[in-house]
Amino acid sequence: MDCRRVLRESGEPIRFRVRGVEIGGETPVIIAGPCSIEDRDMIVETAEAIKRILVDKYGFRNVVIRGGAWKPRTSPYSFQGHGAKALEWLREAGDRTGLPVATEVMDPRDVKTAAEYVDIMWVGARNMQNTPLLRELARAGKPVLLKRHFGATINEWLCSAEYLLAGGLEEVALVERGTRGFNEYARFSLDITVVPVVREVSRLPIIVDVSHPAGRRSLVPWLARAALAAGAHGVMMEVHPNPDKALSDSKQQLPFKMFEELVDQLRGAGLI
Repeated sequence: MDCRRVLRESGEPIRFRVRGVEIGGETPVIIAGPCSIEDRDMIVETAEAIKRILVDKYGFRNVVIRGGAWKPRTSPYSFQGHGAKALEWLREAGDRTGLPVATEVMDPRDVKTAAEYVDIMWVGARNMQNTPLLRELARAGKPVLLKRHFGATINEWLCSAEYLLAGGLEEVALVERGTRGFNEYARFSLDITVVPVVREVSRLPIIVDVSHPAGRRSLVPWLARAALAAGAHGVMMEVHPNPDKALSDSKQQLPFKMFEELVDQLRGAGLI
């Protein structure tokens, strides 16, 4: 497969800044927020809690607020997100906290609208090889996080990233979020091996989504520590004011208290 631009020998490792937050540098990035943006108050409340726990308490500013405006769901009858309206709420949350914001984009037709509100866009696992979407994101010029499909090889993942770089976008990071396997105790199998492998063969930063492979919140702290200890450039996780009442992924989202305890652990271990 020809994915020459993403390979280590093609140039210096990629690192980039978004509103003062560095991705791919020495300091890991924490990307946190609700699975889906359910209403204005909850995303603002969550963003302010994340700021209090990371920025105000520890002075740790390498933080991005995440939230799903559009939600890919297995069932067509499940909550699909509020779309463009949620982008307005997410932007307000970012402005109030002074932190960059990120959302998932699934449809090439939504890229232009999302780019007006958010600082970073990510491609979900289901859309890793949606080449029209990748090309549209490259044209938009906003930083992109590219999640690995749960059945994709590393080469397939890197070649999907190549579409973004070939389109002129250099601000790209990869996100590992678990693969399908024989794991009966978690939602997916987190491929920790991929962290050093990507750092060895690729120019791109590697971030680990620790919520989706866990599937339940009790496992998230363990996976976060493992990801950062393995050399990930950051972790992505889901945080919610009241996870048990969340409209999506309720079992894996962290309540504020548990998120704060995790941050304390990461800080105490010298991982952030």
